[in-house]
Amino acid sequence: MELSPGRAWPLSRGDGRPLTRLWMGLGWDPLPYEVGTATPQVDLDATAVQFGGGKPVDIAFYNHRATGDGSVQLLGDNRTGLHEGDDETIEIDLDRTHPDVDTILFLVTSYQGHIIEWIRNAYCRLIDEDGVELARLTITGGGPHTGVVLAKVVRAGDEWQLHPVGEGVSITIPIESVDELARFL
Repeated sequence: MELSPGRAWPLSRGDGRPLTRLWMGLGWDPLPYEVGTATPQVDLDATAVQFGGGKPVDIAFYNHRATGDGSVQLLGDNRTGLHEGDDETIEIDLDRTHPDVDTILFLVTSYQGHIIEWIRNAYCRLIDEDGVELARLTITGGGPHTGVVLAKVVRAGDEWQLHPVGEGVSITIPIESVDELARFL
């Protein structure tokens, strides 16, 4: 389903059992090359930031590929978009998430500062352990930002809920902007 902010979904299967694993997929196509021009390569990055009690706890992104508890892992860093399907993937194991973590925020940033609206065929999505796409956000044409917050998953007691966000941000290097992300909590 296309992402629509303002609504929360429990992360559970149809039979009510909780989902324990998620994947965030990010895909884009390189800018078309024009003869006689220097077409820049676009490097988008998938990031997951863990928060607890409104404070940053840990992060998984291109320069720190796994959280300390091992619950969130970036499975490679594609710097060109030259790949069919998802170019970058983050794997999340909610059962392994440290008990202090109450929110995981998912975002996409342009490392080199390219404006998202000029990137071709860009999207991000969340997929459950059964391969069902829970949320998708088309990023291309999304405005004059260098990043976008896709969604967050929030711990509610023993369960997790998906909260779509879909908002542009002016972030290029996630580790330097964690405090700015607190407004999405």
